[in-house]
Amino acid sequence: MNFDSYGDYIFCDGAMGTMLQKSGLKSGERSDIMNMISPKAVENVHRMYIDAGSNIIYTNTFGSNAHALAGTGYSPEDIITAALAIAQRASNGTAKVALDIGPIGVLLEPMGDLEFDRAYELFSEQAIAGEKAGADIAAIETMSDITELKAALLAVTENTGLAVMATMTFDNMGRTYIGATPEDFVEMAERLGAAAVGLNCSLEPSEMIGTAERIAKTTNLPLIIKPNAGLPDSITGTYSVTPSDFAGQMAQLAKIVEDLHCVETAQGGQTAPRKMILGGCCGTSPDYIRELRKVFV
Repeated sequence: MNFDSYGDYIFCDGAMGTMLQKSGLKSGERSDIMNMISPKAVENVHRMYIDAGSNIIYTNTFGSNAHALAGTGYSPEDIITAALAIAQRASNGTAKVALDIGPIGVLLEPMGDLEFDRAYELFSEQAIAGEKAGADIAAIETMSDITELKAALLAVTENTGLAVMATMTFDNMGRTYIGATPEDFVEMAERLGAAAVGLNCSLEPSEMIGTAERIAKTTNLPLIIKPNAGLPDSITGTYSVTPSDFAGQMAQLAKIVEDLHCVETAQGGQTAPRKMILGGCCGTSPDYIRELRKVFV
């Protein structure tokens, strides 16, 4: 996938799970099984995001690895093949389709029991199935363990020809819960060939500004920002940041990053603006993407 074929801003989609809950997905159920039992519901979510202006949609495969799928009766290839077909039908060539790869769901050594080589095998199975099914790019997201991210990046780059977008999830102090820093993340992701880097989940846009600045100071790669819509109300489930407020916070974040980038690249004799890949995570919907496009286009 060539990011240069787009303008300065590239728009991803938003949340899948919270959207599918409106179509019958119950709390605690696996969203990726909807690819098999309710493909039309998944396709409808993709179409809504494309209609809202998403240039890239993520497949409904966030946790579709063999460890997490054990006992479901489905293999990663089953789920991923179905998910790619659904996303491609929805897109019909109007948006790029990213194979969504999330954490395995258990900790790697030494924090947990999962060996690095086994993690690599699990991610490789996903990546190979995704490329075979026609993914345009791989999106590794919501990582907290830099070692797990390394396993995923190597699995994609060593077993497929897919470019990789990589994001980790940081707290408002700029660390993952395993303790990785933005600088650690960027150094490793660049070294292993990531095509774009950034952060997603956990925080609303205004809370990501400091970490986004640190990433922007460390790399000239396209920057991915996919925040949450704040926090959900414990009773109503409604998220605290509205679509218009979300877009306004994203505009503030982007301005800070862009000003920083222009200064630094100008010193090197370059003036091209940084590519920014913008979208949403938990609690966001097509309305959030629509508001983003009003602000940035």
